[in-house]
Amino acid sequence: MTKWASALAALCLSTAVVAAPCQGTLYLTLDTGSMSAAQTIAEVLQRHHVLATFFIANEPTWRGDHALDDAWGDYWRARVREGHHFGSHTWHHGTLRRDLPDGRILSVGSDGVARPLDQNAFCEELSRVNTRFIALTGRTLDPLWRAPGGHTTAQSLAWAPQCGFTRHVGWAPAGFLGDELPSETHPNAALLQHALHNLKDGDILMMHLGIRSRHDPFVAVFEPLISGLEARGFCFAVLP
Repeated sequence: MTKWASALAALCLSTAVVAAPCQGTLYLTLDTGSMSAAQTIAEVLQRHHVLATFFIANEPTWRGDHALDDAWGDYWRARVREGHHFGSHTWHHGTLRRDLPDGRILSVGSDGVARPLDQNAFCEELSRVNTRFIALTGRTLDPLWRAPGGHTTAQSLAWAPQCGFTRHVGWAPAGFLGDELPSETHPNAALLQHALHNLKDGDILMMHLGIRSRHDPFVAVFEPLISGLEARGFCFAVLP
């Protein structure tokens, strides 16, 4: 090896960045919501090389369309290429209120319509998202689902595996990032500090790709959240 090559090799070694070992693993999950922050969140994830798990419902977006319309195809295809995971958040984003005496489940959608669901209708709520996601991206959903609001019933938990969705995913107490709470009583700075101080190894985090009702969008502190958690030594992973 020449003297020049030796010097270059030494310089490369001296300036190499060695990744610090993880002090814990966190699982970031993102529900569709209004999609108003979707692009900003995607850009932050790309910059920090963070993979997340998206829970998708065909919700109305800030643009006046729906999250699984053709116009959102490029967005979802880009996320597939990046290696994220995806689960069903139900087609109508229906809150599961209770199991009914006749064996059905009462669901109230984001459109305000109450829908008593038998097993076939419940499975359709989950699998219709999968069918549409395949049409947009060519990729099937992972066998994960999240009930809107995290509200499950005994019947829904029994039926979901029979529909092909074997795991319901909630979130850790500290993982509730609070992006859907009123910013007047839960300002971004307070939510950020709460998350940075309380999250621990193995926690599942939950936030949305946009919330209409919040005046000071939480996405403004999303990158400080990711940077702060990385500074604490956390790594991020998709849900298995």
